[in-house]
Amino acid sequence: MGLTTFWRWWVAGTTSHLGSAVGGVALPLTALTVLDASAFEMGLITAAGYLAYLLISLPAGVVVQRLPLRGMQVALDLLRGLAIASVPLAWWLDSLTVAQLVAVALVVSFANVLFDVANQTFLPEIVPAAQLQSRNSLTSGTHAATQLGGPSVGGLAVQVLGAVPTLFVDAVSYLVSAILLRTLPERRVRRADERPPMVTMIREGWHFVLRHPIIGPAMWDATATNFVNGAMLALFPFYLVRELHASPLLVGLLLAADGLGTLVGAALTTRFTDRFGTARGLIIAAFVGVAGALVIPLGTGTAGYLAFAVGNLVFAGSSVVLSVTTRTYRMLASPPELLSRVIATVKFVSWGAIPLGGLLAGVLAGPLGARTTLLIFGAFTVLSPIIYLSTPIRRMCDLPLDAAPTPVRTSV
Repeated sequence: MGLTTFWRWWVAGTTSHLGSAVGGVALPLTALTVLDASAFEMGLITAAGYLAYLLISLPAGVVVQRLPLRGMQVALDLLRGLAIASVPLAWWLDSLTVAQLVAVALVVSFANVLFDVANQTFLPEIVPAAQLQSRNSLTSGTHAATQLGGPSVGGLAVQVLGAVPTLFVDAVSYLVSAILLRTLPERRVRRADERPPMVTMIREGWHFVLRHPIIGPAMWDATATNFVNGAMLALFPFYLVRELHASPLLVGLLLAADGLGTLVGAALTTRFTDRFGTARGLIIAAFVGVAGALVIPLGTGTAGYLAFAVGNLVFAGSSVVLSVTTRTYRMLASPPELLSRVIATVKFVSWGAIPLGGLLAGVLAGPLGARTTLLIFGAFTVLSPIIYLSTPIRRMCDLPLDAAPTPVRTSV
């Protein structure tokens, strides 16, 4: 089952990620060029795309543990495809609004939460523990490749076809993913005859994460980083189009720097952590990310394009080192019966910061401008290394797999 199942699972994810990368260019350009959206409206669309992580991440871990995963993932793929396809349909009917883009982003975000938790829960079931780091690096590298090629293809498609028709590529990718996932064997999680209430199961995952001396701090670091990512997601297209005056094709090429950085980071993560240690690697990567974030909004004209690309590449590369290392550690250090709830708890807190960052960035960019706002958020990334340096991780070389949750008081 292992190899065949893994590669079918991988192809399904790669297909939908490639379509999403194309849609990630087409959707904001639809808002900017078709509906003339403001910075605040761009912030709303970005926030809507991640709001579900605040609303349903915690129960998502329990839902994934209780429901058949294959059927749920196929249904979620179809739902996402229909939501995206509604945009070009409304455009052709001359009824497309910013409110619909916000609604579509909300629907996709709710489906993403359940789908992502299910996907991460499934991976350790089909991959031996010794291969998890390499498989996580592969999936991150593949995602990076789609982020590298997708925006470029998306920018070219928008230049040739227009922003709205290009969204059909994203919709079709979800359909292809659903067809591939449907061929996998049913993946049912074992269910006890008597299950505790949902609130009790959520509390167990919550307490495990907050009390864990490694997983807890890693979650807070990811939260600080994702708060900045939310601002970047909201402002990057606005900044490139309105302040650097980039064409759609150039927007796609510049946004692809994120994919290149992620690809480089994923390719080097294992060798990097083997050289410096997983704990020390986290601290080094966190400092590198600060430098990258501060470079992004510097310069104008060609210098501005270059600074954006280089800063984006460096920030993305450091982020993927942090992500792959901590995600692999969670999979190895969490009890199997708690894994989906641990993943859901981490996503609730860390990914829940993305819509907050996007909203705040949209509010600030109006009076301050996108460049100044990005500099402010870039300075905020200094919290990332500070978090790791304020924990026992600063004295470690490698992250210990036998670390037990510390007896601290928590509240739910």
